[in-house]
Amino acid sequence: MLPDLRLFFAALLTFAYLTASAAECPDWPPERARNEVGKLQQQIDLWDDSYHRQGRSLVADELYDQSRARLTQWRHCFNLSPPADPLRTARGTLPHPIAHTGLDKLHDQPAVEKWLRDRVDVWVQPKIDGVAVTLVYRSGLLAQAISRGDGQSGQDWTVPARQIPAIPQRLSQARDLIVQGELYWRLTDHVQARAGSLNARGSVAGLMARKVLSAEQAAGIDLFVWDWPQGPASVPERTAALTALGFPSTTAYSQPIASVIDAERWREHWYRSPLPFASDGIVLRQNQRPAAERWQARSPYWAIAWKYPFAQALAEVRQVHFKIGRTGRITPVLELTPVKLDDRQIRHVSVGSLQRWQTLDIRPGDQVAISLAGLTIPRLDRVVLRSSERAELNAPRAEDFHSLSCWQPTPGCESQFLARLTWLSSKQGLALPNVGPGTWEKLLATGRLNGLLDWLTLDAQELATIDGFGERSAARLADSFNRARQRPFAHWLKALGLPPTGQAHLGDSWLVLAQRDIEQWRAEADIGPGRAAQLSAFFRDPQVLGLSETLRDAGIDGF
Repeated sequence: MLPDLRLFFAALLTFAYLTASAAECPDWPPERARNEVGKLQQQIDLWDDSYHRQGRSLVADELYDQSRARLTQWRHCFNLSPPADPLRTARGTLPHPIAHTGLDKLHDQPAVEKWLRDRVDVWVQPKIDGVAVTLVYRSGLLAQAISRGDGQSGQDWTVPARQIPAIPQRLSQARDLIVQGELYWRLTDHVQARAGSLNARGSVAGLMARKVLSAEQAAGIDLFVWDWPQGPASVPERTAALTALGFPSTTAYSQPIASVIDAERWREHWYRSPLPFASDGIVLRQNQRPAAERWQARSPYWAIAWKYPFAQALAEVRQVHFKIGRTGRITPVLELTPVKLDDRQIRHVSVGSLQRWQTLDIRPGDQVAISLAGLTIPRLDRVVLRSSERAELNAPRAEDFHSLSCWQPTPGCESQFLARLTWLSSKQGLALPNVGPGTWEKLLATGRLNGLLDWLTLDAQELATIDGFGERSAARLADSFNRARQRPFAHWLKALGLPPTGQAHLGDSWLVLAQRDIEQWRAEADIGPGRAAQLSAFFRDPQVLGLSETLRDAGIDGF
């Protein structure tokens, strides 16, 4: 079995998670709380079993960490007994000659500044996202490789370790020594802020569960020695001596710091710079520490972790909203319990399409994975856990909405009608200054807009009586509405939602366009049979014809 190193990293999140989420306990009755906790526990047990026995990671490491932290939070919220020791299945048969300590996690700059207070001679290293290992050398020869396990004992990794070129099999000196470090998957110009961890930890853990590695697999694993417990007293002396013995050099990644500003600078640098490994934060270490024989399998006082923002966040779905666009396209949007990604607060994410939502079957209470596409746009990656209760949702039917539906704000049509108004006033339509979605929402709330062009009859005096519009804003809005009357015929066609016409000649007469049949539209440049049918339907639609009459009566050119 594999030692579940992910459990160790998940434990680091618990204190911060409980602190941040203490006021966010779910409002569940006891029975549902037990069901939800039990379901999440079962999911984590499944991930653990696959990771331990098969060396397969079914979930990204950071989602695993957050899921386990959430499980702990829920148990705390409802005073449920804690599960068995999460590292119970990580114990191995080989005792560590020197215990593997853990690392507590600090989650913001003030906490790091407080930890650094009164400490001197502190060094910083990237927190490599790999699997921890003990390497034991006798007379300069590799004798044992032991997985971290529970910190006191681990699995025997000696056989695969002997196949990895990055692990020295013979040192330059015939001496006994013990080092602790990280086995990681070597990457090329990996930028953590952009690419995330790519499940690198799980990949290496899976390979170390095997007895035989291919040459390519073995060559892909590298070693970062982060401690020599019985080595020289200072970090520079230790790193130099380890390099001389034949271990990969870590000098470039071991830097002295004097303040939290220094720590933050290195954290930001390693987070956004190309590196040969995935990392999930930085580690701050004091030079001075107790003798190795006193180390214990728990977090020490002389080292701490400051992790990066998550590349993927675990978010709870509060509600599912269905936005219907101007053309009738239905886009489900998830309202989330706010989560942070790269220091951005994420509250909503698009599912993309109604079909995808139906396939994923996302309901309130589900836990989903969110990331940032292009570092800016929230993206739904997957459903991590489904709520035990499946709320009924009144989802719109795709067949009820199309490019010629919802010309009035009747029940069920509010979203598409608002989208039509927003398009009409946008740069793609009439380009009306001082008019946006918020403007239309205020007017719709008063009941004054029952058709797409009802705003043409509103003047400054009437607008000033509406809540949210002062005398000046009402005057500006009335001026924008009046300017619309001078917009060219072609702009009005686009504002009404005319299907794209490419390079087709439209002229300046509605009547002429309305008389064209499908074949006449097909004779125009860039108009195929499908588009020709859409254009013909547009000009023959009763609602559109009614709008053209309204514009003709208003004296708009071309109508």
